[in-house]
Amino acid sequence: MTLPKKKKEAACLPRKPSNSVEPSMRGRRMLTAVVMLLFFPVMIFPQDIQPSQPVPSTQSSQPDSTSKKKQGSRHQHDFLIKGTVFTQEGLSFAGAQIQIRKAGQKSYRWRDVANSRGEFAIRVVQGTQYEVSVSGKGSREQKKTVDTTGSERVQELVFHMEREGSKPS
Repeated sequence: MTLPKKKKEAACLPRKPSNSVEPSMRGRRMLTAVVMLLFFPVMIFPQDIQPSQPVPSTQSSQPDSTSKKKQGSRHQHDFLIKGTVFTQEGLSFAGAQIQIRKAGQKSYRWRDVANSRGEFAIRVVQGTQYEVSVSGKGSREQKKTVDTTGSERVQELVFHMEREGSKPS
């Protein structure tokens, strides 16, 4: 088998020693050089940032009243309705469904599920009356009214659920 003439000649020629860098290394070196040129002067000669004009010191040492309102206003008018739901036997009712709506409205706005200890906590806006409804699998729905117009910020409720079909006590 004979090789084509051009390939045969190329195979016989000695390889030249390469003084040049591979293309991938050349790109890395170029990138390193550019980064050094850009950031080197900043590291050696840092500039002090000074305001062009001094800030007048006419502000009082007391914090601004509007900043106080912004810091504390997020939950300023909140009311916490929290409670515990028990089964008829007195055990915690995990998974009981809690719904809250403003008195007189048809749809419920707040919903929650009692945790493994039968506890729940829902934050509402203070200043009106709410209806709290609790229901659960195999239990009759119970409702209680909560008045949030007073000075209190927390109302704690306890629900003792009754089985469906049993007579109310």
